[in-house]
Amino acid sequence: MPGLIRRLFAPRWRHPDPDIRRQASLRLDPERDDQRQALEQLAVDADGGVRRAALERVDDPERLMALRAEHGESKELRERLLMLLTGRAGHQDLGRRIALTESLDDPTMLERLALEGDNQQLRLAALARLDSEEALIRQACENGIAAVRHAAAERVTSEAGLARLVNEARRDRRVMRRARERLNQLRADAASLAAARERRQTLLAKLEAHAAGAWEPLYAGRFRHLMREWAQLEDIPDAEQERRYQDACLRCRKVISDHEAHEHAQDAAERQREDADQARESLVEALEESLDALRHGERLADQDIASLRSQKQLMANRWQALSEKHLTDDALRQRYDAALASYDRIVQARVRLDERADDILQALTDGDDERLAALVDACGWPDELPPSPLLQRAHDRLERQETPTDDNLEARLTHFHDDLERLERLLESGSFKGASRLHQRLRQQADELPGKRIDTARLKRLGARLAELRDWRGFVAGPKRDQLCQDIAALADDRTLSDTELDRRHRRLIKEWKDLGDAAANREQARQFRAASDRIHERLGPWRQQQQAQRQRNLEAREALCEQLETLLDQPSSHADPDALREIRDRARKQWRQHSPVPRDQAEAIGRRFGRIRHALQALIEQRAGEVAEAKRQLIDEARQLRDSEQAPAQRAENAKALQKRWRALGRAPRQEEKALWHDFRHICDEIFASRDAARQQHDKSNKTKLEAMQALIDRLDAWHPSSSDDTSRLDDAINEALALEPLPHGRRSEGMRKRWSGIIRARRERLARLALAEEVHRWHRVRPLLDAHLQADAASLQGETPEDVQHTGEPALSSDLQRAHARRNEARHFPPDQSDVEERLARIRIHLALLAGGRVAQRDEPLRLAIQVERLNENLGREPSQAEELRSVLCELLATGPIPPALWEREVGELDRSLESLTQLPPP
Repeated sequence: MPGLIRRLFAPRWRHPDPDIRRQASLRLDPERDDQRQALEQLAVDADGGVRRAALERVDDPERLMALRAEHGESKELRERLLMLLTGRAGHQDLGRRIALTESLDDPTMLERLALEGDNQQLRLAALARLDSEEALIRQACENGIAAVRHAAAERVTSEAGLARLVNEARRDRRVMRRARERLNQLRADAASLAAARERRQTLLAKLEAHAAGAWEPLYAGRFRHLMREWAQLEDIPDAEQERRYQDACLRCRKVISDHEAHEHAQDAAERQREDADQARESLVEALEESLDALRHGERLADQDIASLRSQKQLMANRWQALSEKHLTDDALRQRYDAALASYDRIVQARVRLDERADDILQALTDGDDERLAALVDACGWPDELPPSPLLQRAHDRLERQETPTDDNLEARLTHFHDDLERLERLLESGSFKGASRLHQRLRQQADELPGKRIDTARLKRLGARLAELRDWRGFVAGPKRDQLCQDIAALADDRTLSDTELDRRHRRLIKEWKDLGDAAANREQARQFRAASDRIHERLGPWRQQQQAQRQRNLEAREALCEQLETLLDQPSSHADPDALREIRDRARKQWRQHSPVPRDQAEAIGRRFGRIRHALQALIEQRAGEVAEAKRQLIDEARQLRDSEQAPAQRAENAKALQKRWRALGRAPRQEEKALWHDFRHICDEIFASRDAARQQHDKSNKTKLEAMQALIDRLDAWHPSSSDDTSRLDDAINEALALEPLPHGRRSEGMRKRWSGIIRARRERLARLALAEEVHRWHRVRPLLDAHLQADAASLQGETPEDVQHTGEPALSSDLQRAHARRNEARHFPPDQSDVEERLARIRIHLALLAGGRVAQRDEPLRLAIQVERLNENLGREPSQAEELRSVLCELLATGPIPPALWEREVGELDRSLESLTQLPPP
C-alpha cells in the first residue's frame, strides 16, 4: 500500500514507465529551477528516448558539459552538446560557444566542431585544439571552409602527411599546391641536410686521415684549411661528429707541437754542437799554447813533461766525450792531429832521453865527451824544444870544450838579464812552478858567468822572494795535505758506499793531492796517502774488472756499428732519402752513446773511426739534401710559371696541390735552405690559392647577383596578372630575361626558384590561354545576332518558304573565316544536307566545346568524344596546340552548320551556352 501511494503521488518525471517520463519531460519548464533540475535528472536517465527528449529542452551547453563531467558521456548528450556548440540548435552567443570549444579536450568532438560549425571562427578555434596530424589532414581535405582547410594544411609538417595532402586534397587546389611546395621544400631540405652531413663526414674523414699522417711542410696549412672548411659548413654537427672533430684537432695539434718540439730540440742540438766545437777549439788552443810554452822555455823539467801528459790525458777524454755527441770539423780535427803529433814527438824524445839518462850521467862523471856527444845525438832531441836539465848539462859540457868568444858571452849575459826580468814578473803573478824552474836555471848560469858582470844581488833578492812564496804555499798546503790524508783514510774504511761513488771520490782526492804539487810535501804523509789509495784500489779490483769487461763489450758493439755504417757508405743509394739518412745518423749517435765507456787505450782510435764515418754520412746527407734543394728550386720555378700562366684559377689551384704533393715526397733540404725554399714556395702557393679564392668570391658574388635578379623577376612576375591575351609578349620578355640569367648556381635555393618559376609561368600561360578563349567567346557574342538571323532563316526555309540569304551589315566586321562560314550557311539553305548529318555536326560541336571547357560528356557521346580527341591529336601533331584557334574553328563550324531545326537548336543551345560561359571564367589570380 505505501508503494502504491508513492507511485500515485510521485511526480510523473519519476514514473517507472519510460514513455510517461518522456512525456513529462516535454511539460517541464527549463526556466524554473526545480523543473530544470528534473530535466537534468532525465538527461542522464537510463532510457535513451527519455534522455533525448530531456536534452532537447536544455539549451545551456555549460550545464551539459557539467552533466557530462559528473555522470559520464552518452550518445544523446554528445549529440545535443554538438548541436548547441555548432549552432544548429539553441541561440547561444558565438563568443560563448568559442570559449566553450576552447575548453574542450575531446578530439572527436573538436573534429566534428571543426567540420560542422556554423562560423569560421568557431571552426578555427576547434581546429586550434586538434593535435593529431590525421585529424588535421581530414580537416584540410574535407572541411567546407577554405580558411579552415588552409589553416589545417599549414599545421601538417611531416613528409607522409604532406604526401597525403598532395594525393587527397582534391577539393582545394591551393591546399594541394601548397602541400606539394612544402613537400618539395621538405625533401629538398632533407636532401640538402643529407648532402651537408655527407660533406661534413667527408671533411671529418679528411681531418682524421690528416691527423693520422706524419708531419710535412704543408701539415699546419692543411690543418688550418680543414678547420676553416669545417667552420664554413652551415649545418650543425651532432655530438659524435663534434667529439671526433675535437679528437682529430687534438691529434693534429699534437703532431704540430711534436714537430715544433723536434725543431726546438734540433736547434738545441745545433747550439750544443756549436758549444762542443767551441769547447774542442778551446782544448786544441790550450794544448797548442802548452806546446808553444814548452818550445819557448829555457829548460824542460820532469814536472813540465808530467804536466803536459796530464793535460793531454784530460784533453783526450774531454775530446772523446764531445766527439761521441757531435761530429768534429775537418779543419779542427787536423789541428788536433797536428797538436797530438807534436805531443808524440816531445814524449818520444823524452822517452829516448830517459832511456839514456844513466849513460849520459856516467859520461858526464867520467868526462867522456865523445861518448856524451854520441848519446846526445842518439836522443834526437827536437831543435825547437828547450833541453831538459840533464841534456842542458850535457850541452854545456860539450860547449865548454869549444873556445868561447866575446860575442857568445855578451849574448849569454843579455839572455841572463832578460830571464831576471821574467823571473820578477813570474813572482809578481804568483806563478811558483815557473818561477822555481827559472830561478834554478839562473843560479846555474850565475855560476858559469863572470860575477862582476851579472846582478848577483838582484838574483839573491828574487831568490828570497821565491823562498817566501814557497813558505807561504807550504803554510797553506800543509793543513790541506793533513785533511786529504784523513779523508782518503776515512774513504778506505767506509763500506757503505757503492763502487761507483767510491771510485769517483777516490779520483777527486787524488786530483786534489796532485794539484798541491810539492808544497808542504813530506814522505810520511805521501806514504799514508799512497797506502790508503792502494787499499781502495784493491777493494775496487773486481768492480774495475767488470767495468773493463763492459768497456770491451761496448767496444765490440761500437766496432759492429762502425762496420754497418761503413757498409752503408760503401754502397750508397742514388735515391737515398735525406730524412731516412738523418734518422740513421741520429740512431747511430744514440747507439754510440749507449755503448759507453770503452777501454781508454782504444777509445781514441774507435772515436776517430766513428768520427770519419759520421763525417762521410753527413757529407752524403748534405749531398742528397743539396739534390733535394735543387729539385725544390725547380718546383718553385714551376710554381712561379703556374702562377703567371693563363690557366683558370681552379685549375691552377689543382696543379699547385700536385706540386705540393711532389714537394712533400722529395724530403728535406739543408735546414737553412729548407726554410728559405719553403717560404718562397708557400708564398707562391698562397698567391695561387688567393687568386682561386678571389675567383670563387667573384663567382659567388655573380651567383648571388643572379639569384637576387632571378628572385626579383619571380616576385615581379608573381605580382603580375595579365588582363588580356595581348600580354603574351610581356611573358615572353620575362622568359627571355630568365634565360639570360641561366645557369643559376647549384643549390637548394636555385632549385626552389626554378620550381616556383615553372609554376608561375605555367599559371600565367594558363591565364593567357583562358583570356584568349574568353576574348574569342566575347567576339562570338558580338556576332551572335548573325547566328540568330541564320536560325530564323533556317526555320523559315524548313517550313517550306523560299530560302533567303542572310546579310551581315552591322558591327563588327566579320573576319575571313567567319565570312566563309557565313557564306556556307547561306549556301546550306539552298542545298540542305541530311538532317542526321546536321544533328551529328551539331553534336560534335557541342562535345568539342565541352572538351574545351573541361566539362563532362554523357555516356552516349563517349564514342564521338574519342573520335574528336583523335582528330585533335592528329591536327596538333608537330605543333603546339592553341585552344583559342581551336575554339575559333569550332565557332566557325557552328556558324556554318545548318539549316538547324528550331527544336534541335532548343535542345542543344543550353549546353552550348553553358560551355561558352565556362570558357569565359578566368582562374583566380
